[in-house]
Amino acid sequence: MGKLFITIGILFIIIGILMVFGIKLFKLPGDIYIEKDNFSFYFPISTSILLSIIFSFLFYFFSK
Repeated sequence: MGKLFITIGILFIIIGILMVFGIKLFKLPGDIYIEKDNFSFYFPISTSILLSIIFSFLFYFFSK
């Protein structure tokens, strides 16, 4: 279980570094983004589904 947390932590660090440098990882075509004069709303539907599939696979793989 400890190895899993270390792996997930390293992945979060890598994603965080990429986001600092402005690389857009999570702007998929199915995500909803509404921008008006003084209001913006972002709802990542496709990103949530993709991350759910990835994490489900990782948890299944590391649980065996």
